[in-house]
Amino acid sequence: MKSALIAAVLALTAVPAAAVAATPALAPTDWRTPNPDDILVIDTSQGRVIVEMAPALAPAHVERVRELAKRRFYDGLEFFRVINGFMAQTGDPLNNGTGSSELPDLKAEFEFRRGMKDPFVLYERLPAGGDTGVTEVGFWGVMPVRTAPGMQAIASKDGKVGGWGLFCNGGVGAARGGDPDSANSQFFLMRATYPSLNSQYTAWGRVISGQAAVEKIKAGTEDDPVVPPRDVMKTVRLLSDMPEKDRPKIQIVDTRSPGFKALVEAQKAASTSPLTICDVEIPAKVG
Repeated sequence: MKSALIAAVLALTAVPAAAVAATPALAPTDWRTPNPDDILVIDTSQGRVIVEMAPALAPAHVERVRELAKRRFYDGLEFFRVINGFMAQTGDPLNNGTGSSELPDLKAEFEFRRGMKDPFVLYERLPAGGDTGVTEVGFWGVMPVRTAPGMQAIASKDGKVGGWGLFCNGGVGAARGGDPDSANSQFFLMRATYPSLNSQYTAWGRVISGQAAVEKIKAGTEDDPVVPPRDVMKTVRLLSDMPEKDRPKIQIVDTRSPGFKALVEAQKAASTSPLTICDVEIPAKVG
């Protein structure tokens, strides 16, 4: 995204007021405790942002973020490119979009392979045809994804079908230059749903708490960088690396659970317009 990008959950801890009245009760079994190695705790100058990473979709990118977080590489870095209605970009040691870590660039992980036994939860089937021919949209954990029809896996050599993560509001992706394989340390937090990024950038996580803080990060414009003083990431830690006494206790509604299915139906009933997958709220508890 460095120069190329120039050319949910969503607020996962808050369900819209219209949906609250219709929200079904959630059982303890409807919640899951995430793997602490997959949780990134970003304390920014605007508040705490918690991201659940998706190693099943982008293993190399998630491993890179883990490694850099362990090195404290991200601590103090600025949000140097922030655009209202788009995203907030950071992760550059030079704070201008041209820098990276000393580690080698990563190969693109725009797409992943989905098997029939993978934890994909169907949200809707789209009409066949269109620009991609992809016809199923659903959740892999908190990640909204789009894939070829699952039944096509029977005819494929590896027993899987292709798909990619969707850049909904709250999504997290790897920034890159013009070369698809140029992602390194920079990443961006989505402040809106942006379909044009789908399958063009690596989606490796999603905000599960703190989207309001993401929205407060000081913005610039498409053509101008953010004027200093800029907001920063004070610290970036894996949950598993935090001292036990400092670790937030996190639970997320399991998208495979009956409670989540009922929650989606309640949100659809409360909505005055068709509810897309990017509109679906996935509650999280952070204590």
